[in-house]
Amino acid sequence: MFTIVDISTITLILATLFIVLPLLASSIKVLKEYERGVLFRLGRLVGARGPGLFFVIPFVDSIAKVDLRIMTIDVPKQEIITRDNVSVKVDAVIYFRVDDPIKAVTKVTNYMYAVSLLAQTVLRDVVGQVELDDLLTKRDEINKRIQGIIDELTGPWGIKVVSVTLKSVELPESMVRAMATQAEAERLRRARIIQAEAERQAARILSEAAQTYEENPKALRLRELQTLVEIAREKNLIIVTESSSVVGASISAAAAVTRQTTQAGK
Repeated sequence: MFTIVDISTITLILATLFIVLPLLASSIKVLKEYERGVLFRLGRLVGARGPGLFFVIPFVDSIAKVDLRIMTIDVPKQEIITRDNVSVKVDAVIYFRVDDPIKAVTKVTNYMYAVSLLAQTVLRDVVGQVELDDLLTKRDEINKRIQGIIDELTGPWGIKVVSVTLKSVELPESMVRAMATQAEAERLRRARIIQAEAERQAARILSEAAQTYEENPKALRLRELQTLVEIAREKNLIIVTESSSVVGASISAAAAVTRQTTQAGK
């Protein structure tokens, strides 16, 4: 039989456990490897804690968790006028991480939102200072320029900008058609230049061949015979004579006779 004293003691112990255990559980904090906790004691900054297990004083200490992994921000599409007065729509992606969790918590209210708005402003400023051709052909330089500006401005917040990438550049339909026409004209110009260069090289080679034939008439005669062989492949009658002029007349007559014979046979 339990006495009244024993019951009172047990009740006190149970009440103490109900009070102490929740307090003890709330004083134990565990942070992952990629997390840090900024600890405040009665509103005053104590420092960063983690990763792993650490203790806080209930009702006295408060902690703000910060993720140290690389985070991304999708910059909304911005309508910008370039330096040469062309309206374009540009969007980008910002990759950054928190280098100093204490600054990220104490220097800015919401660093994610702040970096997003800053990225939009810097994107508009940088793209507005370049021409359309540079925007389309020098994206790497523009990415590094935007990254450097954002990194410099967010450094006091404990933020490190890892990379900036322009996702897409949308042009007006009229500008797209104009650029397509320009590209087609450029390809046509190159084709004509190549054709003219081929004609020039062919003319030079023919000139060298003519000079060679002039210096060596026998080579010219061999070339004539080779031409006759090529004509004979078409089932024409070939009569070879000594004179070059007679050769031409004989070839014409033989070709005419062959055509007449072919037609009569049909």
